[in-house]
Amino acid sequence: MRGAAPFTAALGLAVLSGCTPAAPDPRGLDRDETLLTVTGTGRAEATPDQALFTAGLSSIAGDAQAASARNAETMAKITAALARLNVPARDIQTRNLSVNRIDYGANKGKFEASNSVSVRVRDTARVGDAIAAVTAAGANIVSGPNLSVADPEKANLGAYGLAYKAARAKAQAYADAAGLRITRVLSIHDGGQGGYMPPIAEMDARMVAPPPVVAVQASAPPVMAGTNAGIVSVRVDFALTSK
Repeated sequence: MRGAAPFTAALGLAVLSGCTPAAPDPRGLDRDETLLTVTGTGRAEATPDQALFTAGLSSIAGDAQAASARNAETMAKITAALARLNVPARDIQTRNLSVNRIDYGANKGKFEASNSVSVRVRDTARVGDAIAAVTAAGANIVSGPNLSVADPEKANLGAYGLAYKAARAKAQAYADAAGLRITRVLSIHDGGQGGYMPPIAEMDARMVAPPPVVAVQASAPPVMAGTNAGIVSVRVDFALTSK
């Protein structure tokens, strides 16, 4: 009988282990639930409230000093013209400064000085006036404008709710197809800006390569702000059970 003691103890342990409840599902599911993970996207449109364009010039002279001096004089006129339109100095940034000897063509042996600045206009209604002003002041290289929203996160707030509603509708479709019902939301994961819909002008620029120099007229060209669209995404975990 002494030999039966270990067997009895082992049997008791087996019975106890069988009564131990199963560890909880790390995903938060109950035993009778099914996990469904879906994603949704939302789109929000906003009117651009700022524009960025580049203005500059290229001057040719017999020596580097003369070309640079001519450029500096014209650039001073350009910045003064922008100041008269209430464009502050913080919104004007130098993008390029260069002086090169010309080794070909009719101007061979002379020097070319180039200078360009990026200009931010915080009132899209004044963009045309700003472009006309820098052109009248002597800018012979102008490109842009790139119209954008200064605070894209704020502009996209409405899209997050649309993204969740899209995820919920998708989950409902899956549940109906499987003969299940949605019981609760387990988790919501912000996907941030899952995509970007460029303005129409930017889409056109991708289809047709722009020329290196954009010609403009001295009179204010029309600039239409249109709308920009931001796309956000969300991932949601749902718990499903039988109906």
